[in-house]
Amino acid sequence: MTFPRRQFLQLAAAAAMLPAVSTVAKAQGYPTRPIRLIIGYTPGGSADLTARLMGQWLSERLGQPFVIENRPGGGTNIATEAALRSPPDGYTLLLAAPANAVNATLYEKLNFNFLAEAEPVAGLIRFPNVVVVNPQLPVKTIPELIAYAKANPGKLNMASSGNGSTIHMSGELCKMLTGSDMVHVPYRGGAPALTDMISGQVHVMFDNILTCAEHVKSGKLRGLAVTSTTRSDVLPDLPTVADFLPGYEASAWYGFVAPKNTPADVISALNKATNAALADPVIKTRFTDLGAMLLPGSPADFGKLLTEETEKWGKVVKFAGAKVD
Repeated sequence: MTFPRRQFLQLAAAAAMLPAVSTVAKAQGYPTRPIRLIIGYTPGGSADLTARLMGQWLSERLGQPFVIENRPGGGTNIATEAALRSPPDGYTLLLAAPANAVNATLYEKLNFNFLAEAEPVAGLIRFPNVVVVNPQLPVKTIPELIAYAKANPGKLNMASSGNGSTIHMSGELCKMLTGSDMVHVPYRGGAPALTDMISGQVHVMFDNILTCAEHVKSGKLRGLAVTSTTRSDVLPDLPTVADFLPGYEASAWYGFVAPKNTPADVISALNKATNAALADPVIKTRFTDLGAMLLPGSPADFGKLLTEETEKWGKVVKFAGAKVD
């Protein structure tokens, strides 16, 4: 997801204003040099902003720079392999994302086994998508959307930012749970998909909340529901999909992982520092502005989420018959 330039600059500037905090980990001997944080996305999107907000705070906390390394391509697999093949010494981290859970099934062959080779460190944030339709489509609720899709099989086009994306998977999960028929139309990114949504070339999209919220507020798109289990403060008037489809939940999330066999005391130090960041009022405010919910917890908590998401989206990928672009 890419933010409008003004919004990105405002949020990025806020990261530079984060208060300095004590360097508690130095006394433990870690870290003694810069830490590399690899992300599988281009600059300017939600993953990049999340990494830079956290990196700035952790640099102050741990007393060493966090160097953000953008390595897009291969559906995040290039970045993931680079991180997992790094020495397990705590000086290389990966910003894990739903793509890591989806890719385990989406790709027939990978050079790594993410769950087996990644050491969970800490969860960061989770944020929903929004079910949006072109205003010309005669539906205003999730039940009406499902009924329309069933009454018009193969005629409702469902846009996404690409095969296997959270936008795509959110829609496929809805199809799987309802038996509705919507034709997936993958784009190379969310921006061109949104353009065609607004013009009416495609009909429905399960888009990232920060990308589409302003279009919903302006009336260019009609919001039906958010894909999280609770309402969003960004679009508080919208119900959740789960209000009509019990058990439905789909959201994007980010967290830190390290290469397998990274020392336990290093994982513990990173987890403690990350949770301290998530408890900071400035960090909380920045992520609230993104429409995100925080994911504090232990490494085991984040490992449980990774396992559950991999299993969940594996079933959806198989149902959809999704293939790599």
